[in-house]
Amino acid sequence: MFFKSKQFSNSNIDYLIVGLGNPGRQYENTRHNAGFIALDYLADELNAKVNRIKFKSTIGEATLSGHRCLLMKPSTFMNLSGQAVTEAMRFYKLPPEKVIILCDDINLDVGNIRIRRKGSDGGQNGVKNIIYLSGSDAFPRVKIGIGKKPHPDYDLKDWVLSRFTDKDKIVLKDTLPKIVDAVRLIVNEDIDKAMNLYN
Repeated sequence: MFFKSKQFSNSNIDYLIVGLGNPGRQYENTRHNAGFIALDYLADELNAKVNRIKFKSTIGEATLSGHRCLLMKPSTFMNLSGQAVTEAMRFYKLPPEKVIILCDDINLDVGNIRIRRKGSDGGQNGVKNIIYLSGSDAFPRVKIGIGKKPHPDYDLKDWVLSRFTDKDKIVLKDTLPKIVDAVRLIVNEDIDKAMNLYN
């Protein structure tokens, strides 16, 4: 295992909160960028600016329920998200349990979220790369529903890189406060409550 909780103690950052997505204007508001959308909303709620460049990411700092958190949007593109995440983990000596991942999930309808304490990547390539490079799957994550493909023959890449419809945006807007609440519960080490409320 690359990271083992007992080997590390937290430094000046208690949690890393990572929204997954693809950088660049052409990917703004696409389904695959649901993690970016959620992180931006969280930053706004915490009056935090995510505008500094470090760890192959755009980052910002915020305090959530008394915990210092680094908010991160990797700029490596989705499939290489682990490069950014593990670099920050090493720097702050954080174990996977202190790294919260916000990511899209095509198996959930738009508006639904699912919290997981750990587990497989579920076909999400950003999560897959984080697990591969860190050697651990023990990352708490908030999966954000982006809806299934319209029909089986629809190209998956085209679907995840498509933009949310106006109807989807309304539903997603109502979901974002729930994501913030879920992250707050996870930071407070009450992930069971988060799962009971939102799964």
